[in-house]
Amino acid sequence: MPTIFVAFFASLLAGLGTVIGALPILVIPKITPRIEGILLGFGGGVMLAATAFSLIVPGTEAAIAQGTSKGLAAFIMVVGILFGGWALNFIHARFPHEHFFKGSEGDIANLARIWLFIIAITLHNFPEGMAVGVSFGGGNWHEGLPVAMGIGLQNMPEGLVVAVALRSQGYSVGYALGVSLLTALVEPIGGLFGGGIVSLGTAVLPWGMAFAAGAMLFVISDEIIPESHRKGIEKEGTIGIMVGFVTMMFLDVALG
Repeated sequence: MPTIFVAFFASLLAGLGTVIGALPILVIPKITPRIEGILLGFGGGVMLAATAFSLIVPGTEAAIAQGTSKGLAAFIMVVGILFGGWALNFIHARFPHEHFFKGSEGDIANLARIWLFIIAITLHNFPEGMAVGVSFGGGNWHEGLPVAMGIGLQNMPEGLVVAVALRSQGYSVGYALGVSLLTALVEPIGGLFGGGIVSLGTAVLPWGMAFAAGAMLFVISDEIIPESHRKGIEKEGTIGIMVGFVTMMFLDVALG
């Protein structure tokens, strides 16, 4: 099977973790802020470890394997990471969206609040799908599998938090699950984008991994960590980040 299709299906399965995570709202109407902080922190920790161990390290190794010096490989990763972060910042500044706890960003006058939420979640999920696509697009399943599993794992608590937040805004269970499914389908689009870029040639692989890493770092620092550290529950958010980090690190070392 062509690697780009593998990237698509892997990112689709990872994205569906959002829907699986949202299913408990069928029996759990709400969760405490402390649990929310832990769950969001867990997702951020998984993404942070995936950025380091599954994107930056393999990207650097891929650049060196292509014959570049260590210094040039490091330079490629630095430029790619900064460009990925800049790209996400550029997109965030031009798409109005609303966070469940931080509030709104951008011109929200002409958009219903539910669409602001959907846009915000989409901005999170696209770089996640891209990271999975880039990892599989290089043709190495040993690199892609931990990323897909880790992203799918972190999507589960994120899906629950999102669904509970939608329920607290007065939306029905079916509507909350539908939004979870809709946002999950963004990840395979990101997977196609990432897989398509690196499938152009091996020389593009380090750049693609660096770009995806930068996009993920932007989301972690600008969105997830502030959300998990709100309202005086920094300790719970930090616990979640550490648990998520070591979980993803274990997956990467054990399966990579």
